Amino acid sequence: MGSTAVNSQSFLSNFLKTSTNTSKDILALATSAATKDATKGLSVLSVFASTTPFIGLFGTVVSILDTFTHIGQSSGGMSVIASGVSDALVATAAGIFVAIFAYTYHQILKRKSYELISFIEMQSDAIIARKV
Repeated sequence: MGSTAVNSQSFLSNFLKTSTNTSKDILALATSAATKDATKGLSVLSVFASTTPFIGLFGTVVSILDTFTHIGQSSGGMSVIASGVSDALVATAAGIFVAIFAYTYHQILKRKSYELISFIEMQSDAIIARKV
C-alpha cells in the first residue's frame, strides 16, 4: 500500500512517500513529528501566562516602595500615597491582562494540537487496518 491511499495534502503523505513499506513505525514517526510541530511555542505561552502576574506584582512593589520614599521626602500626605498606589496598580493590571490572554491562547492552542494529533493517530490506525 503506497501513499496513493492518503491525500497528498495530508501530513502523513510525506512520511508514506519516503517508505516503500507502510508500517506502524513510519506512522508513529509521523505522529511524533506532528506532535512536535503542533506543540511548538506552547511552552513560551505557558511561561508568559505564569510569569507575567509576578512581573506585574514586582512592578507594583517597586512603585509602592518609591511612593513611600516620596512620602518621607515631602509633606504631600494622602495625595502622594493615592497617586503612588494608582501608578503601582497599573503594573499589576498590565501583568494580569497579559497573563489572561497568554493563558487563554495557550489552552486553545493546546486543545487544537491535541485534536490534530488525535486525528493523525486515527488516520494512522485506519491505514494500518486497511493494510491487514
